[in-house]
Amino acid sequence: MYLAYIDEIGETGAFVCRSDPQYNTSPAFGYAGFLIPSHNARRFGAEFQAQKKKLFASSTSHDANSGRWEIKGSDVFRKKTPEQAPSNLRVFDHLTKICRDFGGNLFYYAAEKNIGTPRQTSLDKDIREMDAMRETLNRLASHSGHRDSDIMVLIDQINEKERKRRLPKMYSHILGRSTQHREMRRLIEPPMHLDSQLSANIQFADWVAACVTRAIDYQLLVDSPFGWVADSSKLKQMNGTFTHDSKLHLYGRSVDDINHSKIFHRERPLYPKVDGHTISSQTDPKTLRRLRAMAGSSANRK
Repeated sequence: MYLAYIDEIGETGAFVCRSDPQYNTSPAFGYAGFLIPSHNARRFGAEFQAQKKKLFASSTSHDANSGRWEIKGSDVFRKKTPEQAPSNLRVFDHLTKICRDFGGNLFYYAAEKNIGTPRQTSLDKDIREMDAMRETLNRLASHSGHRDSDIMVLIDQINEKERKRRLPKMYSHILGRSTQHREMRRLIEPPMHLDSQLSANIQFADWVAACVTRAIDYQLLVDSPFGWVADSSKLKQMNGTFTHDSKLHLYGRSVDDINHSKIFHRERPLYPKVDGHTISSQTDPKTLRRLRAMAGSSANRK
């Protein structure tokens, strides 16, 4: 049996651009994390704890209870991490190799947002969240089905009211889809919730989600400050470590979706280079955003 630990990529709100005063957080939403055979889950969690403790040995936040402290992925992967904290990347890369050595893989699914305000895009956050979760479950089930193995999905804890609201929808999706897609029967239950402070593996899933979030930023935003994600000398284990079903779904683009490890490639399908110049850099970014918002609004009315 596999255990899949996942966490959110970005958040469900609208996105306009990084410089927008309100809608500037994330250009995509989805889930990322890792899968590992259940018999190796505890071993990997212990390895993560040991590496984390060594990496952040100077931190005082965990003195009181070393079993409960955590370092968020957003703090591990910053704009200047390669210059200011290169050991963060080395440790993450090392943990990724251990995950693979233990029979695991990294995973992600995210959908690019239609650029615009909530009103311009007719945003429904609940629909965005459930669509991403359905695709995530479908792809995790497909991966385990190809390996003739059952799978249990675990995710960071949310409030009880929200959990009860989501649970029937996930049950309905799994049971309804399993009639025509037998791999869905590999899912033992809808995602179970764990407190990240108590689960080393949920914490590593958060690190994976944060790193993938930086890679998505690099792929989708022409002026992204996270170009270091594509430096294979810093993240050596990314190539070939993601499941075949991992995907960044693009919104209304003329190029194909970005799959598995390609999200960490230097080449960006959305911004090809000609004679050393990025094509889209010749167009004013505000004009590009306005055109995409207009196209999205037109699509929403159809």
